[in-house]
Amino acid sequence: MDDERTLSPALTQADGEIELSLRPKLLREYIGQDKAKENLSVYIAAARQRGEALDHVLLYGPPGLGKTTLAGIIANELGVNFRVTSGPAIEKPGDLAALLTNLGDGDVLFIDEIHRLSRAVEEVLYPAMEDNVLDIIIGKGPSARSIRLDLPHFTLVGATTRAGQLSAPLRDRFGVILRLELYTPQQLGLIVTRSAGILAIAIDADGALELASRSRGTPRIANRLLRRARDFAQVIGDGTITCRSAQTALQSMEIDELGLDLIDRRLLTVMITQYRGGPVGLETLAAAVGEEAVTIEDVYEPYLMQIGFLGRTPRGRVATPAAYAHLGIVRPDDDAGPAGPPGSADGQGRFF
Repeated sequence: MDDERTLSPALTQADGEIELSLRPKLLREYIGQDKAKENLSVYIAAARQRGEALDHVLLYGPPGLGKTTLAGIIANELGVNFRVTSGPAIEKPGDLAALLTNLGDGDVLFIDEIHRLSRAVEEVLYPAMEDNVLDIIIGKGPSARSIRLDLPHFTLVGATTRAGQLSAPLRDRFGVILRLELYTPQQLGLIVTRSAGILAIAIDADGALELASRSRGTPRIANRLLRRARDFAQVIGDGTITCRSAQTALQSMEIDELGLDLIDRRLLTVMITQYRGGPVGLETLAAAVGEEAVTIEDVYEPYLMQIGFLGRTPRGRVATPAAYAHLGIVRPDDDAGPAGPPGSADGQGRFF
């Protein structure tokens, strides 16, 4: 179901070539992530001045923030080839060996979802990253022998949404580690305006900011909402995305002013109306809303926690007072006095 959500930060098939055309090619075109961009520009300039390959780079943060885009920019700024793969696609050490032996001097190898590399593949990657060599085992049993191949100096750019799942030996071999943060509405407004120019979409500043404010701090979602708002402006408006036409489009898609959609609100409503705000176990909640537990944990919870609507306790998930207020639901203990923290018990031992 997440693949069908307008507010999904994951890359969908519908995004396709459109997203590729919207990606900036150089650092000066890249909007947001100012600190990471500033540091990266220094590292790239220093590597070019020395005529060396850039240190290996690890990019981590929520999906849809531009990790793949930034990896491509690194290659463009260095003026080298850019090879793209993903952790799940490298099934055997031989697959990695084929990639590494086809790299040129200074090339950038981008591995998305690098936390999903198998242990056997990681073992081959360590000497390649550290010493630019590739150890290959030929044969089996007593006759097996190891051959060491020299590799050109290259830059590995790894991207992950789960930095905590990277093994310590792999993480320690990255010389540059950058975290990408959620974007502000103002930054997303600039991104929406830039994308609208590329796609020849008429939009004013207020319309761009309205879309940006409901995009969960994620450029991929902002660009997707832009395309959907264009449809509404074209069919029921004059073709220009204004604040009012953007609001009409977002209301039709059931996306509220905080960027919550129908599924987000349903999740919170079930917790509040059926389980008195929690605590409620993840499996129980998943069964109540008809979703898989892993989907709730990976897709819905992160944003609800970021905006302070959902909390985790040892006893389970709880809806916070802010969630009650946003949904317009009165908390059971509001009439009895000040509300306690999420997951606290009242005098009768009930948890809210």
